[in-house]
Amino acid sequence: MSGERILVVEDNDKSMKLFRDVLLATGYRTLEATTGGEAFQLAAEHAPDLVLMDIQLPDLDGVQALRRLRADARTAAIPVLALTAQAMHGDRERFLAAGFDGYVSKPVNVHELLGTVRRHCDRPAG
Repeated sequence: MSGERILVVEDNDKSMKLFRDVLLATGYRTLEATTGGEAFQLAAEHAPDLVLMDIQLPDLDGVQALRRLRADARTAAIPVLALTAQAMHGDRERFLAAGFDGYVSKPVNVHELLGTVRRHCDRPAG
């Protein structure tokens, strides 16, 4: 890995620790936010290579936070992956239609997570 910076947006401490540990162990750098508002501020300030966005957050939900990211020129092109326990039939398609670049279901399969992260971090910008 070349040290891409990933913003993890997750309000559950145990889940945040898992994401942090896995990403750091595989060479990524992390930024961490526990709310959608904080995620927007960090993304605008630090321009991460990727955002992992929990859907259920205490202020803005993940879809609202995504809309805010997409509406700002500083953050509009950052790939954003939905992180959610909502794994019912059609949820993946619903999140992709909302504008997420990918989808990772919880509980997280670490190999699946890393494969999805690599696909989105390794693609050319634009």
